[in-house]
Amino acid sequence: MTFSKYPTNNYDSYHAHIYFLQDTLEIALQLLDKIKGKFPYEVSAVYKKCIGPHPKWNYQITFTKNDFDDFIPWLDVNREGLTVFVHGISDDFLKDHTEGASWLGKEEKLNIDIFKEKKD
Repeated sequence: MTFSKYPTNNYDSYHAHIYFLQDTLEIALQLLDKIKGKFPYEVSAVYKKCIGPHPKWNYQITFTKNDFDDFIPWLDVNREGLTVFVHGISDDFLKDHTEGASWLGKEEKLNIDIFKEKKD
C-alpha cells in the first residue's frame, strides 16, 4: 500500500498520532506541552503501550480541516525527529488508516488487520 509522503487536506477532521517509545518519551512529552500551549485541540491520553493499529506508543491530536494548514507545517518543524501518523476521520477505519493516511517522518507498519477482522 502506498501512502502520501506528506499530509494533504482532504478530510473534514483528522487525527495526528505522535509516535514514541521509552527512549523518546521525554521528547514526546515536551512536544505535547508545546502543542497544548499553542493549539486548542483535543488530546488523548499518553499511551505507553501499543494500542489499536499503532506499532509504537502514542498520543493523538484531533483537529479539523480549518486547522490543517497551520498545524501540519508547525508539527513537521517541531516534531524533533518523532514520527507522526496523520489520517482523516470518516466512518471507515480501514480506509482512514490506509488510503486516508500519511506521515511526517519515517513510515511505520500499522496493524490494519484489526480493521479487516471487524468487517468480516
